[in-house]
Amino acid sequence: MNIRIGILGYGNLGRGVECAIKQNADMELAAVFTRRDPAGVKIQTEGVPVCRIEDAAEWKDKIDVMILCGGSATDLPEQTPQFARLFHVIDSFDTHARIPEHYANVDAAAKEGGKVGIISVGWDPGMFSLNRLYANAILPEGKDYTFWGKGVSQGHSDAVRRVPGVKDAKQYTIPVDAALDAVRNGENPELTTRQKHTRECFVVLEEGADPAKVEETIKTMPNYFADYDTTVHFISEEELQAEHSGIPHGGFVLRSGKTGWDGEHSHLIEYSLKLDSNPEFTSSVLVAYARAAYRLSQEGQSGCRTVFDIAPAYLSAKSGEELRKTML
Repeated sequence: MNIRIGILGYGNLGRGVECAIKQNADMELAAVFTRRDPAGVKIQTEGVPVCRIEDAAEWKDKIDVMILCGGSATDLPEQTPQFARLFHVIDSFDTHARIPEHYANVDAAAKEGGKVGIISVGWDPGMFSLNRLYANAILPEGKDYTFWGKGVSQGHSDAVRRVPGVKDAKQYTIPVDAALDAVRNGENPELTTRQKHTRECFVVLEEGADPAKVEETIKTMPNYFADYDTTVHFISEEELQAEHSGIPHGGFVLRSGKTGWDGEHSHLIEYSLKLDSNPEFTSSVLVAYARAAYRLSQEGQSGCRTVFDIAPAYLSAKSGEELRKTML
């Protein structure tokens, strides 16, 4: 029997999950749940119902894993514990500083419901986290570096759009080549925030807005742009749509380390991603971990897990025998 997946939230991430399910032969989409009027939400999978989030509990025995596609700021801290009492759940909670708190809340709820919850699934946190762990375990004497980009930061783009006088905007996070090269050369540099990344903004102004004032507001925005070298480009709405409508992203995780009795040999571990669509790639990771949650539940496990706790074989549709034969 196929693993029955529910999607809670049908934005960019939810649409990506729907596409990913189509590519996994052992899964099927059971239902989509939305805060909007279901009559106004059109999905791509024929014959699958779109329901109100308030009706999700009625699907308790008809969905194996619920993939939660809300935002980390306000949605997931409430939704993941709430739904972990009813379903096995996967989320992409990415507020790094609050992961321990979120883990504790989901763990208590999932154990109460006898369910499995896997949190903070995606590429960072997620795939990047795993690569940091592997590299640290292998090279305990070393130094970690993470670079994000070049890609669209959705949170920073939203922050720019909230600036008075801004009609629309996209913001790109870009690694500084010199810093990346220094790490790859084994120089183990001490890098400040400003030395690691730059930020580039493409802004459509409201009619009559003062570009100088908008640029100053963006560049001095605390927590977003004040600590970075930031370039602001003012462009037309048509150019923004034509040249900046996608959501690409990616980045690099590196660890530079030493081995040998006196640390005489140097090593560099590097993992990189170049993503055409940030939400679609994240969705693909979520779906793989949905398979893991289902398999853990079949073993009678419950409680919260992170990517650190999941054996790689649980992610694959292949059997252990197939994996040993084809990938080991």
